[in-house]
Amino acid sequence: MSYAIEAQNLTKRFGDFTAVDAISFNVAQGEIFGFLGANGAGKTTAIKMLIGLSRPTEGDASIAGFDVYRETDEIKENIGYMSQKFSLYEDLTIAENIRFYGGIYGLSRKSIKTKTTEITQKLGLEEYANRLVGSLPLGWKQRLAFAIAGVHEPKIIFLDEPTGGVDPATRRQFWEMIYEAADRGVTIFVTTHYMDEAEYCNRISIMVDGRIEALGSPAELKQQFQTDTMDEVFLKLVRA
Repeated sequence: MSYAIEAQNLTKRFGDFTAVDAISFNVAQGEIFGFLGANGAGKTTAIKMLIGLSRPTEGDASIAGFDVYRETDEIKENIGYMSQKFSLYEDLTIAENIRFYGGIYGLSRKSIKTKTTEITQKLGLEEYANRLVGSLPLGWKQRLAFAIAGVHEPKIIFLDEPTGGVDPATRRQFWEMIYEAADRGVTIFVTTHYMDEAEYCNRISIMVDGRIEALGSPAELKQQFQTDTMDEVFLKLVRA
C-alpha cells in the first residue's frame, strides 16, 4: 500500500518537556484519519512537525513521499492546512482571500479566476464574493477556509480542530465537504476533541500525554475497549 503519511517514533521535546513521545502511524491515500485527544495532548505539535513548521527532535516521517527534515518546501507545496484558529484574512473579501492564497500556491491568474467561481458557487456565496470575510457567520467562514485550503488541489489536507465553536448543522455540512474531498482521493488528516466526530473517520488515533494510546477504526476501538461510544473509549484511556 502507498501511504500518504508515514511516521515512525516521531518525537518533539522542549527542554525537559516531551510534547510528542515517539508516535508511529501510517495514513493511506484517500483516507480520513482522525487524530484525537484532549487539549494539550500534543496534537497540534505533531501536526506542526508533519507539515514542516517544526523540526522533530527524533524519529522519521514522510508526507506525500517527502521527508520532514530535508524536503519541507516540497511538503508545503503538496498539502493544504486549516489551522485551529480561523486562517483567512478577515479584512479581505472572499474573492481577495482566494486570489491571495491561490497566488501563494503558484496558480495562474486564469486558474485563480476559475477557482474563485468554483468555490463561491459550491458554497452558495456568488452574491457575496466582494464581501469582507470578517462579516460572514462562523460556519460560512469555516467552510470557506476548508475550500481555500484545497484551492491548489493538494494531495493531503490537514485540519486542526476545524469545527470548534460551530453549531451541529454546520458541523454536518463541513463533514460532507470532507467526504467529497476524500472521494476525490484527497487524504484528510483531522484533529478534533469532539468524540462523536471520530465516528466519521475511517481510522483514528487517540493521544494521551503526547503518546498514541489507541489506533484503529471506530468499530475496532469500541470492540477493543468493550464500549458503545467513542466518548467511553476516550474516558477509559484518560482515566488509565
